[in-house]
Amino acid sequence: MSKPGPPKTITALRYYGKKDLRLEQIPPQPCGPDSVRLQIAFCGICGSDIHEYLGGPIFPPKPGQKNPWTGEQLPITLGHEFSGVVTETGANVHHLKPGARVAVNPAFDDRHYGIEPCNTCLLGKRNICQRYASYGLSAPGGGFASEIVVQAISCIALPDSVPLEVGALLEPLAVAWHSLRTAGFVRGQSALVLGAGPIGLAIVMLLRVWGARTIVVSEVTPARKRLAKEFGADVVVDPLAAGEKDAVLSAVHQMVSPDGVDVAFEATGLQSTLDSAVASVRPGGTVFNVAIHEKPLMLNLNDIACLEKRLTGGMCYTMEDFAGVIGALEEGSLPAQKMITSIVSLENAVDGGILELIRSRDSHVKILVRPSGSHGVSRL
Repeated sequence: MSKPGPPKTITALRYYGKKDLRLEQIPPQPCGPDSVRLQIAFCGICGSDIHEYLGGPIFPPKPGQKNPWTGEQLPITLGHEFSGVVTETGANVHHLKPGARVAVNPAFDDRHYGIEPCNTCLLGKRNICQRYASYGLSAPGGGFASEIVVQAISCIALPDSVPLEVGALLEPLAVAWHSLRTAGFVRGQSALVLGAGPIGLAIVMLLRVWGARTIVVSEVTPARKRLAKEFGADVVVDPLAAGEKDAVLSAVHQMVSPDGVDVAFEATGLQSTLDSAVASVRPGGTVFNVAIHEKPLMLNLNDIACLEKRLTGGMCYTMEDFAGVIGALEEGSLPAQKMITSIVSLENAVDGGILELIRSRDSHVKILVRPSGSHGVSRL
């Protein structure tokens, strides 16, 4: 009598803590009645993944602790920007079939726990639910794996015109879409974007889609300055330009108006860029913070109150933002594929992906991990 074979496992990049990532074989998750099983197609490496690797748990549970809502504890599978193909559906899932191509909204809200919505969710702000968690950080499973089981309500069906690699960009693009929408930006307005990292560049690209009149970008690195122009900026200014006391404010006054821009998007998280954002916005204009700050910053509220400027911010996205991004992709007005600068296999995700971003951050916008792809690196 033959012995049974080994149990099926999946390949996953597991996060144990600071600078401790391990490629492991782990048991697959069961597919519950309200869930679907996905074969991961692509997963983007986010700046938050880099912060977790370099600095230790920020969003994942701390060592020895569990997430109070999901029960997740270290090690966790990283990756929250992913697309995939449905391979199995739960008994209660009827709108998705095996073979469906989807992107995933990784954020959890009260619906995912099967409980009554909190007051924040009732206000339509599920992105800041009191019990927020996220696949790839604090909920079961992540995108740096060969497969994942996710709740069906997290899935966003991809139109035939949107390839799976672009599907993995929906999450950062939804962050940018949410920023414009929450800031109240409207067609014909002017904007300043401080920082041309992946989110800053996504905001630039979407500002062009939304019909911005003038887009000014502040960025110090040559490679990202070039990308900002390519993605739609009218002018890119180096805030450290020699001989300029305040190069950003000067550029805004020359290119837009002596009054300033309508909206400034702060995507860097530095004291200097916050100061530039506040100074560069017109009376009654809006400063929108999308950056995650490593330390508290100083702000003189008189600079806000005396000219009735608005200072606000945003976090993550809702399904409305994903729908907006997909609509722009279907129209052909959003050249999202430009964001992809490299694709690596899951086996090479650490050296060719995470460490590559640490070594050569300014040379990349978005590196994708392809679990089912060939080994090595593909340059696009």
